[in-house]
Amino acid sequence: MIEFYSNNQGRLEKTELPVAGSWVNCVNPTESEFAFLVDTMKFEADFIRAALDSEETSRIEKENDQVLVVVDYPTMTEDDTQEHTVQYSTMPMAFITQKGYVLTVCLEDNNVIDDIKNNRLKGIQTSLKTQFIFKVLLSIAKRYLIYLRQIDRLSLKTERQLHQSMRNKELIQLLGLEKSLVYFSTSLKSNEGTITKLMRGRYLKLYEEDEDLLEDVLIEIQQAIEMSNIYANILSGTMDAFASIISNNLNIVMKVLTSLTIVMAIPNIVFGFYGMNVMNLPYASLWWMPLIVTSLLCIVCAVILYQKNLFK
Repeated sequence: MIEFYSNNQGRLEKTELPVAGSWVNCVNPTESEFAFLVDTMKFEADFIRAALDSEETSRIEKENDQVLVVVDYPTMTEDDTQEHTVQYSTMPMAFITQKGYVLTVCLEDNNVIDDIKNNRLKGIQTSLKTQFIFKVLLSIAKRYLIYLRQIDRLSLKTERQLHQSMRNKELIQLLGLEKSLVYFSTSLKSNEGTITKLMRGRYLKLYEEDEDLLEDVLIEIQQAIEMSNIYANILSGTMDAFASIISNNLNIVMKVLTSLTIVMAIPNIVFGFYGMNVMNLPYASLWWMPLIVTSLLCIVCAVILYQKNLFK
């Protein structure tokens, strides 16, 4: 999919064809759309392919008059195969600038692109390419912070559910959140390196307003890195604690079952003797006497085990 947007009276409006100073939005292009971008609009083919690789890391590159900026943006999906557990991950997005245009390329539509298209991102000027990129980067950094707060709330909710019942669903959810934080932390550190390179002004010409905007982006990313590290440490400790709790609960269950087995073994032993063809057993002619003795032995054994806290 390829779309063209340009400013009209302070708002972004979709156009049929690209005009000077417009934003070209490309999402998972087909072969014909890829050829149009390369042959007609003269964008570098390797730059476009960079964002179409889901494993592409954040980086910046310049070739001739075109500049490629690749960053990772956060995504959220709900996995229906595992009892609706929420998964967070990251995907690459490329910004490619050339004379007259700024192109964004990604594998799938996302909230950041939707915010731009629906004019929810204020102050966007497609003709100011550098400022456009920096404002989108700021939006991506804020999106990380939003998702990190969601992860924190979701982990607290899952912990409360785990206190009531040790189910696989909650443990799988916590494991997924821990993995999501690893993705976030890795992508954010990579993005931080790219932003630091942009601040040097070697790839994109920076104006005073651009420098302030880029500093805000870097601050947001550093805050997100710190938050992801804190949440990852907390979640890791929580997982270890619940693993110990589950192991302890299993030991308690085994202890209770063993105690019950000991108590229930006494009648088997006593009546086993009386069930054999053995002569001269005491009170063999009184059927109720072995029953009373066995009951007393079971009660005494149960009391002793209870006093030793083996039923708790």
